[in-house]
Amino acid sequence: MPDICESALLLRQKGRDAHKLAARELWTESDLVFTTRYGTPVELRNFNRRFAFRCEQVGVRLIRVHDTRHTCGSLLAALDVHPRVAMQILRHTQIAVTMEVYTHVPLEETRKALRKLGTSLGAGRVDWSASSHESGSSEPAESDERRR
Repeated sequence: MPDICESALLLRQKGRDAHKLAARELWTESDLVFTTRYGTPVELRNFNRRFAFRCEQVGVRLIRVHDTRHTCGSLLAALDVHPRVAMQILRHTQIAVTMEVYTHVPLEETRKALRKLGTSLGAGRVDWSASSHESGSSEPAESDERRR
């Protein structure tokens, strides 16, 4: 498993553990990775609302959740990730599907956009390690750097 995935899952586990501790006897045990603060499955409508909120919060245009897969494919292409590797990441069963994404990417223009995005994201970091379960929110706490 890639390090980035392992890190994300460990971080998610910490958040889930904090929710479990806060929920006490209201917690519903399951084998799900992503749950509500009470351990129950996340409902699609709630997920879509959170996704829209997060997009607004960081100032990106709202797109369909499924379109984030296409964005990921385009970014992998722009970063010159080998198509077979991208195919595995995107979980495509046929290379033709992956290559369809790769044929729509103007590389130099996309690289410029990625540099701009990276600079922009570096300006306002969110501290995901600070749990906000005490307030009942599943939102990350802003880092000291962002509050200044």
